[in-house]
Amino acid sequence: MTAPTILLPGDDVPSDALPSTTSAPLRLGAGLRLLSQAPSAVSKKSPGYTITASHAGLLSTDPKRNAVSVLSFPNHRYIPTPHDLVIAQIHHSSQDYFHCVITPHTPHALLGQLAFEGATKKTRPMLKTGDLVYARVLSVGVGAGSEVELTCVNPATGKAEPGGLGPLTGGMVFDVSTGLAARLLRGGSSSDVVVLDELGKKLESQGGFEIAVGRNGKVWVDCSGSGEVAVKATVAIGRCLSETDERNLNPTEQRKLVSKILREMKIET
Repeated sequence: MTAPTILLPGDDVPSDALPSTTSAPLRLGAGLRLLSQAPSAVSKKSPGYTITASHAGLLSTDPKRNAVSVLSFPNHRYIPTPHDLVIAQIHHSSQDYFHCVITPHTPHALLGQLAFEGATKKTRPMLKTGDLVYARVLSVGVGAGSEVELTCVNPATGKAEPGGLGPLTGGMVFDVSTGLAARLLRGGSSSDVVVLDELGKKLESQGGFEIAVGRNGKVWVDCSGSGEVAVKATVAIGRCLSETDERNLNPTEQRKLVSKILREMKIET
């Protein structure tokens, strides 16, 4: 069994670690960047490019899809990557942009004031400091000091898809590790995170809840009920996410945790 390849930011991916499939183009996933080599450095054996890691993690290859990516460590600092879904907070606005916080102690990301479905100069959302938006990373630029740009629409269609992009009103935001955020977004039948599905089943009789997961380690929750029950359900969801994250629970343990916390919060299911 070969040892896993660990990459640090700036490390080149070894050519012998890449999938050998030649019938399909190589797909680059999260954590990797394609760089062109200088003409003087290109030789007959060189492909004319290098693949470099943009953050630390384990190199992961998928020969069937001819894909390669970097699996980040669960508690790594979030680094914006194009197409990522994030929950951003409005810091201030200028004539053409909202200046947003997506991670602490980093430069603000730019969100165009017209980057919303159906927005015009007269109908654009009037967001203020502290408001939340569910957005997609549009571009990150290259080099030090480059700006991150966000959007709340699909540039190809002008629609807010996948559903839910745009301002987030009401609800509460919980912090989770970037590792758990990635697993929640991955979803699907093969996911090892079932806590939200289990909560959805248990809380259906209470009106259910809406949720938005940001790749930057933020989870927004808004319960459909009203009054004390909605508050209890929101807190219960936050507790379930926090304990699942901190204790790295498996699916069986997650289901037991959901039942335990809902029972402690005296929420009927």
